[in-house]
Amino acid sequence: MKGWRIFVHSLRMVVDNIGTALRVSLVLYLVQAASQIATYLHADDGGPGGLPVPVIGLPALALVVLAVLASLWIAVAWHRFVLTGEEPRGWLPQWHGGEILGYFGRSILIGLVIFLGMMVSAIPVALVGAAVPGLAPILVFGLVGLGGYLFFRLGLILPASALGEKLTLKQAWRATAEDEGAVVTLAMLVIGGSLLVELPALIDDSAGSIVNLVYGLVINWFATMIGISVLTSLYGHFIEKRPID
Repeated sequence: MKGWRIFVHSLRMVVDNIGTALRVSLVLYLVQAASQIATYLHADDGGPGGLPVPVIGLPALALVVLAVLASLWIAVAWHRFVLTGEEPRGWLPQWHGGEILGYFGRSILIGLVIFLGMMVSAIPVALVGAAVPGLAPILVFGLVGLGGYLFFRLGLILPASALGEKLTLKQAWRATAEDEGAVVTLAMLVIGGSLLVELPALIDDSAGSIVNLVYGLVINWFATMIGISVLTSLYGHFIEKRPID
């Protein structure tokens, strides 16, 4: 099944190149996770009901901006490493300002398209869910799956942006139409896997728990890198016609 092969290929892409993956992303990922780390460090401050006091105001805005920038930088750098062999020289990958800006703009475009698609689909889902409440969990999962499906069908424009290539939403949609079943399978695998790895966090969901912090940071790093790798694999296969091992 091609969807499964693409997922495994993307996973191996990270595991087989773990050293490069860390050099591409580790420092930037810690910047991206700064707000999560700050919440842990301030967990003992305690707000009403013992809840941790979140970082607010300008510091919070700065953390958000840095997190977005870091995530875009990681994505562009990893796409470029896999597709062109561009390796980081140290613990920060090369800066590609134009490609990062383009990646940001295309991410917003994809987000808007997916949002509209899910809003339209949510209407019949809500009607069926109201008529048959027992189907509600399945319908919600299906709606989330639709979002993943649309993202993987359209998301090929993101690796293209990282390479400085022109690729429209229509071209991405047509390219992935070659094997829609693989995209559906891939979306279900990624969403199901994401839910599965979050289950252990339910054992200790305290913001002040070092176990929860470390687990969350490690799992989210792997999820980030595998997610970027899936898009890279899709682009390499459907656009550059590379084989899937």
